[in-house]
Amino acid sequence: MSKGCGISLGVFLVVVSILLGGYFYNKSKKDPVVYDLTKPEILDIIKKTVATGSINPRLEVHIKPQVSGVVEELYAEPGLMVKKGERIAKIKLVPSQVNINSAQSGVELARIRFKEAKRELERQKEVFGKKLDVEQTRISYENAKIEEERQKKLYEDGIISEQTYNNFKMEKEIQKTAYENAQILSRNNLKQFESEVDIREQELEAAINNLALLKEGASKSSQQVSNVVVSTVDGMILDIPIEEGSSVIERNNFNEGTSIAIVADMNSLIFEGKVDESDVGKLKEGMPLELTVGAIEDKKIGATLEYISPKGVEEEGSVKFEVKAAIKPQEDVFLRAGYSANGDIILDRRDKVVSIKERDLIIEEDSTFVEVVVGDQQFEKKQIQTGLSDGIQIEVLDGLDTTTQIKVLTGEGR
Repeated sequence: MSKGCGISLGVFLVVVSILLGGYFYNKSKKDPVVYDLTKPEILDIIKKTVATGSINPRLEVHIKPQVSGVVEELYAEPGLMVKKGERIAKIKLVPSQVNINSAQSGVELARIRFKEAKRELERQKEVFGKKLDVEQTRISYENAKIEEERQKKLYEDGIISEQTYNNFKMEKEIQKTAYENAQILSRNNLKQFESEVDIREQELEAAINNLALLKEGASKSSQQVSNVVVSTVDGMILDIPIEEGSSVIERNNFNEGTSIAIVADMNSLIFEGKVDESDVGKLKEGMPLELTVGAIEDKKIGATLEYISPKGVEEEGSVKFEVKAAIKPQEDVFLRAGYSANGDIILDRRDKVVSIKERDLIIEEDSTFVEVVVGDQQFEKKQIQTGLSDGIQIEVLDGLDTTTQIKVLTGEGR
């Protein structure tokens, strides 16, 4: 019995050894390597850098009120086109009694000054009409004329010398000039008093208007309504950040004021973005851009680079430079303010050139090679001249044409 078991065990071990040997032999036997082949293509190669940013209006104006108060009524809403001077909102004034009392006092003071200026003007007119302010110089001039005539006769009769006569003659001319100057001064004084009346009248009118503005928000003389907020430019209302009943503050030297509306010219848009410092040295004004807007699929927007910031800003460990580009007008798509966009800034391009993928290049020292097909899965290295690269495709200047097959260098084959 034990002999039969030994024979069976031996047979089993032999069979197992044969099976294991065959298995390991098959595992050690490798399939032949087969390389993929490709041919050069005629393509456009574009070298570019990318700026990330957004689309914004070139002109964006914050409309602010001329008076403080509470928003009583809104006449517009976001998205509406408005013209310069068109109403946007009305402000209900909440004037301070102290300010009103001060304005009333200003009116009374201006009225008193105006009346006083009118009285002075009437007095000056009377003086000018009667020539009271030039009478003394006129008398002096007349006396000098008479004396000059008397001295002339004495000179002609040889009683006095020519020098003595010339002194009296000069005195007459001096008195004549003084009389003429007094007449000019008199007319000027009259004009000065007339101007003073005009000034005081304007002060009174301004004080009355100021009081009316505080009480009613409107100037009664000019009918200018300061509590009605109007657009200062033509454009589209992008936002109205307040609601009816909101308190607003006028803009002055100490406060920026409350924005009633934001109005922008949506026909003139710019792309504002940032580029890395490693690329900014390659840029120059006038370069073309292709904008890709995240909200608009399969659409390229043309633009032209017009500004490169002279100063960089550090962001997340790298230095970024701001750039701006003028967007070409679009008729078939509406671009909204604030759209995020990527701008491909074209540094250089080659149209319709022979190209291959950079992965298939062999770089040795200063030379560039590819492996061209010379037989079935047989290759030899061939030197070529390359040009512009976009990081994936590279231009072939010499050494290949579109009929040449080359090895795809993506690994050990298949």
